[in-house]
Amino acid sequence: MVALAFAGAGFVSAIHGLAAEALPDVHVVHVASRTARSAQRRAKQTGGVACTYEDLPGGADGVVVATPPALHRREAERAVAGGAVALVEAPLAATLDDADRLVQLARDGHAVGYAENLLHSPTVVQALAACRRIGTLTHLQVRFAQGRPDWGDHLRPSWGGGALFDLGVHAAALALLVAAPARVDSVEADVHAGDGLDVDDEATVTLQFDSGLRAELRATWRAAAPTWEAQAASASGAVRVELVPHPSVEVNGVPVVLPVPPLGLASSQLHHLGYVGQIEALATDIEAARAPTPGPDFGRHVLEIVCAAYVSARTSRAEPLPFTGPRDRTPLELWRGAGGGR
Repeated sequence: MVALAFAGAGFVSAIHGLAAEALPDVHVVHVASRTARSAQRRAKQTGGVACTYEDLPGGADGVVVATPPALHRREAERAVAGGAVALVEAPLAATLDDADRLVQLARDGHAVGYAENLLHSPTVVQALAACRRIGTLTHLQVRFAQGRPDWGDHLRPSWGGGALFDLGVHAAALALLVAAPARVDSVEADVHAGDGLDVDDEATVTLQFDSGLRAELRATWRAAAPTWEAQAASASGAVRVELVPHPSVEVNGVPVVLPVPPLGLASSQLHHLGYVGQIEALATDIEAARAPTPGPDFGRHVLEIVCAAYVSARTSRAEPLPFTGPRDRTPLELWRGAGGGR
């Protein structure tokens, strides 16, 4: 049995708990949170024991770090110091300084992984295979749209950013996977905050790749219903993928048969969005005594793109990569100014 602990008891920890529940060789032993009430509520759901952050890893083999982003580095360091593997939720950190520290932690031999669930999604795997078959891409659009989150501190400046930071990291990760091996040269962005918000709730980002591809990403919290989708095209074909609400992949208009989710899941989206596969991969890596894949390098690269996008939105100019701006500020601060407010 692989024993997991959760650092953080927010919404995403419930998803990780359901994913772990689907795997007979994985069980949750501890849940920590800033408040005892939150820890107890999530521990009751997952079968673990509520505790404080200071109690972690508490004998667990791995710690899923799902705190607010500003605490990711601290809790990952605490996990590996206690002999556990750390799987850090997206976004990797609230600042590039913290992201750099996590990358160095992994390079120093500690087991640190980046929890981008879409890398473990069977739907995404099929979409990537289809994109490779159609050849060099000339068109790529990724759109992640949903309503404004009504849980946690996502709407507070302390989170580090809004829709582009919290939702856009997944859109950017998908774009990087689809366009690989091409790399991003520069970023342009238009970012907006709705009335009464201190953080952005809509962003459009253009990624200029070294292959000549210009990809458009949109991350918005202004949608009446969630839709996560992407479209890619080359001179010889087109691929469309939908992750939410109904997972599907089409190549030149022909549906691709997707793997069937295992029986007994609380939701089939735990399978299609890669959450079960992610926890299963983490357990396999723990048993094999190796670091999770992907490592924090990938998460840092995504965060650099996001930081560049916020700077571009402030300056109205393309921002080159690798990112050379301040690494001690949150994405929101890079856009709004040092205070991060309106």
